[in-house]
Amino acid sequence: METLIVQPVTELFPQVTDPIFGNLVLSAVCAALPLVLLFVLLGVFRVKAHKAALASLLLSIVLAVVGWQMPVGQALSAAAAGAFYGLFPILWILVNALWIYKLTVATPWFEVLGRTIRSITNDLRILSILIAFCFGALLESLAGFGAPVAISAAMLMAAGMKPLKSALVSLLANTAPVAFGAMAAPIIALNGVTGIPVQELSQMAGRQTPFIAILVPLILVFMVDGKRGLRQTWPVALVAGFVFGLSQFVTANFFAVELTDVVAAVATVTAVLIMLKFWQPREIIGVTDVDSGNAVSAGGDSAPVLAGRAGTVPVAPAPETGTTAVLEKTTRPPAGQVFMSVAPYLIIMTIFSIAQIPAIKTWLSAIGSVTFPWPGLDVVNAAGDPVPAQTFKLDHIKATGTLLMLSGIVTMALYRMSIRQGLATYWQTLVQLRWTIVTVTAVLSLSFVMNLSGQTNSLGVALATTGVFFAVLSPVIGWLGVALTGSDTSSNSLFGQLQVSAATETGLSPTLMAAANSSAGVLGKMLSVQNLAVAAAAVGMAGEESTLFRKLIGWSLSLLLLITVLIVLQSTPVLGWMVP
Repeated sequence: METLIVQPVTELFPQVTDPIFGNLVLSAVCAALPLVLLFVLLGVFRVKAHKAALASLLLSIVLAVVGWQMPVGQALSAAAAGAFYGLFPILWILVNALWIYKLTVATPWFEVLGRTIRSITNDLRILSILIAFCFGALLESLAGFGAPVAISAAMLMAAGMKPLKSALVSLLANTAPVAFGAMAAPIIALNGVTGIPVQELSQMAGRQTPFIAILVPLILVFMVDGKRGLRQTWPVALVAGFVFGLSQFVTANFFAVELTDVVAAVATVTAVLIMLKFWQPREIIGVTDVDSGNAVSAGGDSAPVLAGRAGTVPVAPAPETGTTAVLEKTTRPPAGQVFMSVAPYLIIMTIFSIAQIPAIKTWLSAIGSVTFPWPGLDVVNAAGDPVPAQTFKLDHIKATGTLLMLSGIVTMALYRMSIRQGLATYWQTLVQLRWTIVTVTAVLSLSFVMNLSGQTNSLGVALATTGVFFAVLSPVIGWLGVALTGSDTSSNSLFGQLQVSAATETGLSPTLMAAANSSAGVLGKMLSVQNLAVAAAAVGMAGEESTLFRKLIGWSLSLLLLITVLIVLQSTPVLGWMVP
């Protein structure tokens, strides 16, 4: 039986680029106020993320109604559309990813997982590369939307890393793979809004993101253990970054763009494991050592420690030599136990891989997706064309969150958990995420109100009037887009056409500027309130998003500066030969 949705007649709302006294600059400044308020409340006043997001949302609605003359009903409807998008797909993914983690914690296999991870190496610096950078990239290639951060942070905690550091490492690691994440969804979305061939966009992004990939593992070991970590583990960090970047370049330029991160992740973890058979850092650094900050290098007064089963195991300096004594690694559990401990993650990868088989993917798209106009919205842009954001696509059966739920159900069956226990764990997950749910829905509401009212367009058009200097601002637009929406795919959909239009007007390469939106955008993901909320919830620090924000903003801006320099040089004869 077909359900008929009766919608009231909605007044047509045409977006205006310069509604504030007819001045584009003043309009752009006003449009930026909700974003400024959000970042200031988080970074300066350390306000809880859900409160900061709600305050910014309220300001954007007021600006939409008063400044951009958007009808109140449509402004509220836009906010509702954003909230719904926050629930589906983003929170649908997060809730089910965290549920799977909590299922494993409720069994003895979680401790086995920790021992299995530590059997590879007890060194948390190397584990940050293997788990957050390599395994996180593999999860990003299959799922994206916060799942890699949530799961890799949980695995780092299982290995013995403290919650705060686990969240920071996972957030920063979730940068290099994002442009090609979720089976290259950001690049495919960019093709959809710009019309530039997918292969051309893939080639260009594949000549930008590898430079970030080379640096990320080096930053991770520095984040875990400071200068000592960089000094002692730079060889393996450099190998990981180089192999990942090279694999991205080769796959994105000469093979299938959808497999870019899969190939890069598998190649990198293989290279690191091979290297560890022939090379080990001089000291094995564990959780107490890296978090206390009191330990010194070999021969000092404080001894490094190893992450152990119920805490840490001191490593005493050898009295004969004054150097650090080498302890045996944690014994690897039997193969059957190892399989059971990693089974949930193998199940996730298997189910997602099956879902990507062309025939199954087509079938799921046919039965598991519905597109409909969001009620109460009738918005056209300055050219008179309907704004795409008012058309809603709801994936249900094929959604990442649904596939994660299926993975959880299979995990329950494998672990022989009762339905009652699974439901109780799911309820605990929802309770734990209650403020995260408020945060994510509020931020997505903010994004939709800004987009549909025309605030985002005013801000973007103002930036595009800067002429050739737009090559400097183009990466910033992408960075802001991801910081706001939490998604490189969404940012590309939001600003992709703007980048191409501005590039055409200023004589820059449309392919370069479009790809810049995606490549630079990934560096804003670690600061997006949604991702911060995911990481905080995953490590049991809900409400501490501002702490994560303040510790990561310096890294985000530094990497943004580096990739901006690269993109500017690519817009000139110096590196112009890199543009396809």
